[in-house]
Amino acid sequence: MIFPIGDDNSDRTTTPFVNYAFIAINILVFVLLQGIGSNDEFTYAYATVPQEIVTGTDIAQNVPVGVDPATGRRIAIPLQPIAFPVYITLLTSMFMHGSIMHLFGNMLYLWIFGDNLEHRLGHIRYLVFYLVCGLIASLAHVFMNMDSYIPSLGASGAISGVLGGYLLLYPRRRVRAIVLRGFLTEVPAFAAIGIWFLFQLIEGYMNRGAEGGGVAYAAHIGGFIAGLALIKFFAIGRRDASAGTNQI
Repeated sequence: MIFPIGDDNSDRTTTPFVNYAFIAINILVFVLLQGIGSNDEFTYAYATVPQEIVTGTDIAQNVPVGVDPATGRRIAIPLQPIAFPVYITLLTSMFMHGSIMHLFGNMLYLWIFGDNLEHRLGHIRYLVFYLVCGLIASLAHVFMNMDSYIPSLGASGAISGVLGGYLLLYPRRRVRAIVLRGFLTEVPAFAAIGIWFLFQLIEGYMNRGAEGGGVAYAAHIGGFIAGLALIKFFAIGRRDASAGTNQI
């Protein structure tokens, strides 16, 4: 397994204000609005519930989703009302997380790979690219889990789009990573990101119909494919400083 911890930023000459803002918003939402994971009322109101998106209905009630195998008691999710149309949760859920480790992992990947894309695309294009990839990722999850009442949340769908874009624009860029049992080395981006995506495909296939045991693999795959498909369009006319050419 490869765990990225940094990459080559020697050619980056701009400050990635938008990427920093995304990281800050995610942290602030988790700490101030989600109460570091303790504010279930906010979380269950603003996370994306596939059934709500499919039906356009705000479901505000306890919804049974299974049985605890240890106790035999039914498990119910206390879905909360939202003051806006339910479709807004496709956006709000992108800035929410289920735990500190969920937040840390996502923000680490965004910190490593997002700044390079913002440098290449420019601030506004990067902002739109990130949000569009996140929305497509959320819709991919909804499409694969239309009957589900289990909320989904996290920035990983949008970040998967960033990874897809990074892979096409910087396939051979050196990525510092921890591999195997703590060995620190550098690998090309196509290896670090390619292995990550292969893992998403395998796990997504193995957990199909089970919502990935808590991981929205469909969102990861959908966001990644969106990033691959859209990055060249968003990069039109933007100069590749490392190559000295305009990449169309």
